[in-house]
Amino acid sequence: MTFDIIKKDGNSNARAGVITTAHGRIETPIFMPVGTQGTVKAVHIRELKDDVKAQIILGNTYHLYLRPGLEMLKKAGGLHKFNGWDKPILTDSGGFQVFSLAANRKLSAEGAEFRSHIDGSKHLFTPEKVIDIQRIIGGDIIMAFDECSPGDSDYGYAKKSLELTELWLDRCVRQMNATEPEYGYAQSLFPIVQGCVYRDLRQRAAENVLQYNADGFGIGGLAVGEPTEKMYEMIEAVNAILPENRPRYLMGVGTPVNLLEAIERGVDMFDCIMPTRNGRNGQLFTANGTVNMRNSKWASDFSPIDENGYSFVDTQYSKAYLHHLFKAEEILALQIASIHNLSFYLWLVKEARKHIAEGDFTAWKSKTVKSLEFRVESLEWRV
Repeated sequence: MTFDIIKKDGNSNARAGVITTAHGRIETPIFMPVGTQGTVKAVHIRELKDDVKAQIILGNTYHLYLRPGLEMLKKAGGLHKFNGWDKPILTDSGGFQVFSLAANRKLSAEGAEFRSHIDGSKHLFTPEKVIDIQRIIGGDIIMAFDECSPGDSDYGYAKKSLELTELWLDRCVRQMNATEPEYGYAQSLFPIVQGCVYRDLRQRAAENVLQYNADGFGIGGLAVGEPTEKMYEMIEAVNAILPENRPRYLMGVGTPVNLLEAIERGVDMFDCIMPTRNGRNGQLFTANGTVNMRNSKWASDFSPIDENGYSFVDTQYSKAYLHHLFKAEEILALQIASIHNLSFYLWLVKEARKHIAEGDFTAWKSKTVKSLEFRVESLEWRV
């Protein structure tokens, strides 16, 4: 994998670049739709490519390990062959899912023992096993196994958690070096910088990962309950240490405003379930603010879903029609809203790339953030 910076913003740490993998190029800053179980919910592969304009998607080790399982994935020739996506894939190590299973997991230096949310069966993820699983899934970019401490963790817990993450990282790197890709193309391992909301722990973690000379780095354990300003502070602390010539991936974040604030601070890659999850619940993201399509305000509004037209669904369907679909609990509502939201997120990062290249990113970002925070329900729709 290679990363080339094309243009830097003169007034911030934002930069536009290109990541090149065995399955193609990725223009950064980039947002990655989340395909947790081998699919982006309610969205076809064709729609991801042609309408959403996705350049890379994410799969999850924990979920894919449980279903369809490693035997099936290996028989298929990896996730690319299994789901028909021929562009880059990033696989999350499952660390966040283990974090979310706090009531059903046990952590030790060996690894994380947990019970499946599907059938209650017991499993053990070690750093070595997580690398082996991701070899079989076949992601172009794979993540080191880590522990994600809650945003309100005290210093003592956060420190012990980081020590465990650093121990597991070293074993991940060793296993990566001791094994070969399953399908004949290179895979890149990204270490994950943890440390909760404590600056000294974040700095220690960032300095520690430098020794591995990785192709890129993840910033994890943010947007998990800490104040937003604290998240931005931690990003700044970490990016001041991480090498400039490697991509930085802010994991699981976030809102459109979060993306722009993080891009300004030097982040290159993002993923989040928010566009699809919120879309399935009727919330649309637009350049004019957020819209609740379940609101009766839209019941007789026959104008396009979004005049800006991020995707074909925005001009093909009306607000009244989408409102009706949600009220009638039609599956098509989930599909339309998901395609719209993902298209908007990909449009937003494309605009960020454009304004970085044109040299006016900071001014554009400041203006855009104000619009993104607007709730359309409270006033008339603004074009």
